Amino acid sequence: MSKFRWNYRSIVFLLSVLDILAILVFHPAKSQAELPKSDVSNIEVEENKAPESVVNQTVDTLIAPVTLKKAPNDLRDRVIPVSQLLQATPPTKQKAPNNAAGQVTSVSQLSDIKPTDWAFQALQSLVERYGVIAGYTDGTFKGDRSLTRYEFAAGLNAALDRLNELIATSTTDLVKREDLDTIKKLQEQFSPELAQLRGRVDNLEARSAKLEATQFTTTTKLIGRVQIVASELIAGNNVVSKRPAPNNVTLQGSTSLRLNTSFNGKDSLGITIGGGNIESLGQTRAGLLGTYEGRTADNSSITFARNTLILSGVRYRFLPFPNTQVNIYPLSDGASEIGLSGPINPYFESSSATGANGISRFSRRSLVYNYGDSGPGIAVLQGFGKQLQLGLAYSAPNGGNPTTNNGLFTGRYLALAQLIYYSSNRNFRVAATYVNTYSPPNTLGFSGTNFGPAVGSNLVNSTVAGAATIGNLYGLQAFYQVNSKFAVNAWVSYAAHRYLGRGDGEAMDWAVGLAFPDLFSEGALGGVLVGMEPKMISLSRGVDLGAGAGQADKDTSLHVEAFYQYKIGDNIEVTPGLIWITAPNSDASNPDSLFAWVRTVFRF
Repeated sequence: MSKFRWNYRSIVFLLSVLDILAILVFHPAKSQAELPKSDVSNIEVEENKAPESVVNQTVDTLIAPVTLKKAPNDLRDRVIPVSQLLQATPPTKQKAPNNAAGQVTSVSQLSDIKPTDWAFQALQSLVERYGVIAGYTDGTFKGDRSLTRYEFAAGLNAALDRLNELIATSTTDLVKREDLDTIKKLQEQFSPELAQLRGRVDNLEARSAKLEATQFTTTTKLIGRVQIVASELIAGNNVVSKRPAPNNVTLQGSTSLRLNTSFNGKDSLGITIGGGNIESLGQTRAGLLGTYEGRTADNSSITFARNTLILSGVRYRFLPFPNTQVNIYPLSDGASEIGLSGPINPYFESSSATGANGISRFSRRSLVYNYGDSGPGIAVLQGFGKQLQLGLAYSAPNGGNPTTNNGLFTGRYLALAQLIYYSSNRNFRVAATYVNTYSPPNTLGFSGTNFGPAVGSNLVNSTVAGAATIGNLYGLQAFYQVNSKFAVNAWVSYAAHRYLGRGDGEAMDWAVGLAFPDLFSEGALGGVLVGMEPKMISLSRGVDLGAGAGQADKDTSLHVEAFYQYKIGDNIEVTPGLIWITAPNSDASNPDSLFAWVRTVFRF
């Protein structure tokens, strides 16, 4: 029987969360046309959109060239196809520009320039004779379509510039006298449009010069993310002390700034700086709950000072061959780097730049990806056609530490191999993963545990004092996009732990997730996940991980999670959610824990 301890403040907070959910779900959402739009085309490609954008990634598209559009040095020297200057409008609907410099003063100015008009034929003769208009594949003036007066003026302006160039180079014999007379006559008739056109060009030159003078760099993009989280532990005990945990409402936040730089358009140097004060509700035998079960995806690392910006990631990615991607990272997670090829669980785990969609860390991926901890390493992703990818990674959590039992090859390590298959229509994917990991005696990782997935029960995350630990992990994950409004994913993982000189242990986890893209509103996302976080299912008699010799986890703890991600414009989203843990720490004597999480994400 589930056991909760409630108080008045907990009920009020839960009702507040439910109110938010009700407003987001049942209040008529604004259409996309009504929402404010921002240009985010140069920021990133979201991985949590419809399956066409999240499941179709191949090695060829893993690295988006980092280039910024740059205006030409002299816009007046740029030869522009007539059809691209302005959109032609029907004569009955044509409007004069708002700019006073080009104010329409005559009804005759509202008419289009037809192919039968003398002006059209005169300019056509000029541009074809002197090669003024470029850009058409057949090199013609497209004489079978009408032009607006402003399109015509643009072509006339190009003709003027070309003739001026010929005159300036003392090749006046190439310019016929009758052509100069024609140009003069056309100039007089279209002087208002020419004046306005050149005014626009001058304005564009000034604006492009200002942009070039103030832009950060032409090769680097800045991606920013700010999170504000309101949360409360509504019910639950500390599994170590067996006492009720505090039910305090908190308001916390974090910031992540990522610089992506490309040196040749086919590589990417990523530098991440971040910090915040979002606390984890628990760690192994520590923290509010005394267990990692229910650990949120947003919490700060327990080893870094709060409210301090730190260098949290450095990675260089390049393509030595068209279907081969190499990642070198002095500080990152090797398993995550493989996952960047396109998460197996795309609606619950988004890109490293946007953060996870799911509320908890467990909902993102299986335990086989969580043993690596943070540290330097290398990952290679090899594509075999469009349907098969092989990933290999090596990561050393303490690889930057030169002391005994540490270092890149003598300390903790994780070696990963993963094979991913994509269906031909890209709506299905399955991944088989193997991981071998090692932890020397008495070492400590950034996650606060010297071995284990940093989610799940305390026994899974424990080792025997003085004994090294080896893990062989096996995982199978699958994702299926049923239709544009519904997707399902599932995984099962198995881990064989060997405590050298002491004995063996076995651990497992599984989960099933349902995703509902565009739920109630375009761009929204609903998610429900049920699973069993990693638990120790068997243990050798000679091994004591804290519960007694040979004692594995005796009960099954279920993780139930639900969230609704609602987009407010292109760069803001609000995600309320609930996490319910039954039999915390795989012990039915512990009352269930329940906590609410409301996350607001701002991207820029």
